[in-house]
Amino acid sequence: MTGKKKPLTCAGISILFFTFFLFAALIENTFAAEAAPDCGIHESSCTKTIGNYSVELDIHPKPVAAMQDLTFRVSVTGGAISQTPYIDLGMPGMHMGPNRVDLKPSSTTMTFEGQGVIVRCPSGKRIWRATVTLPSIGNVDFTFDVVY
Repeated sequence: MTGKKKPLTCAGISILFFTFFLFAALIENTFAAEAAPDCGIHESSCTKTIGNYSVELDIHPKPVAAMQDLTFRVSVTGGAISQTPYIDLGMPGMHMGPNRVDLKPSSTTMTFEGQGVIVRCPSGKRIWRATVTLPSIGNVDFTFDVVY
């Protein structure tokens, strides 16, 4: 052997391109599956369950837009809770810094409200996730579009 590297053949190049595009498609499909909105927050509130509890999330004003003061409202039914819930805001598939909405009891029983802002993502992506946590019970995710 002379130590020379063999040039890639057409078959080798084809295999490389096929592998690249297959990998890119898998990543895109995984992100798309993770990022599908499951809450039409612009039209109405959304409800999900945690065990025996039902958690309703609403955000005002509508349409829900980035970079404006928003009021987040969480209502819980199915039993009393001993600790105040809170919301963590983030984007699916993207690690972001903390963006917590601290909630306080409102005048309505088992309803909590807080103020927060959804920031505008430099990537242009508009899908956000609100993770509502009921301490010592669990959490539930609401995924929705925001308006830029």
